[in-house]
Amino acid sequence: MNESLWKKHFPEFQGVDDNVLRQLMDAAMVVNLPAGQQIFYPGKPCENYLLVIAGSVKTQILSNEGREVLLYHVGPGESCVLTTSCLLGGNEYPAEGYAETTVSAFAIPAHVFHRCIENSAFFREFVFRNFSKRLADVIKRMETITFGKIEQKLAGLLLAGGHGVILKTHNELAQEMGSVREVVSRHLKRFESYGWLILKRGSIDIINEQALQKIVDAGLMD
Repeated sequence: MNESLWKKHFPEFQGVDDNVLRQLMDAAMVVNLPAGQQIFYPGKPCENYLLVIAGSVKTQILSNEGREVLLYHVGPGESCVLTTSCLLGGNEYPAEGYAETTVSAFAIPAHVFHRCIENSAFFREFVFRNFSKRLADVIKRMETITFGKIEQKLAGLLLAGGHGVILKTHNELAQEMGSVREVVSRHLKRFESYGWLILKRGSIDIINEQALQKIVDAGLMD
């Protein structure tokens, strides 16, 4: 059952008086993957619940432009949020995962996972607690990526509008960006709170062009 590995990486499983959980631990297989190996890809069915023992797994999606967008890493003592989601929903993987380094993990067959979810309160709480935490991390990262891109586009548009004063409404800027007025207004107010510009009715006074340029440059370096 690889008692020492469970004790080291998932100590909370030790000492739990739960026969179903013990059966899950007995059924878990240790898999070793070389660095660079693809673990899953879009459309692949999920066959195992994975708990990483050592190494790092990178999950990512491809943008419409062909760029690799990192979702998150899975390290020792952690589970993969996409794997959990696919198992719970009976769905296929929507993204891809690679072993960044040599990876060792417990692989728990899907049918064992589902049986333990149904019959073990401890395991059910463990799965959903980890799923919730990792999902929150992914959402925060996606917000950073999305809002970062909006701010870069907005900063570039403001700089392209000339020096000093931009004679455009929030709605006009939103149309040029392919966004909506509420989103543009929120980011403009944020820029104003930083002291980078002053918002007026029908116009925008640029106060700090260098700060806006740094936002644009950060996007070019991605």
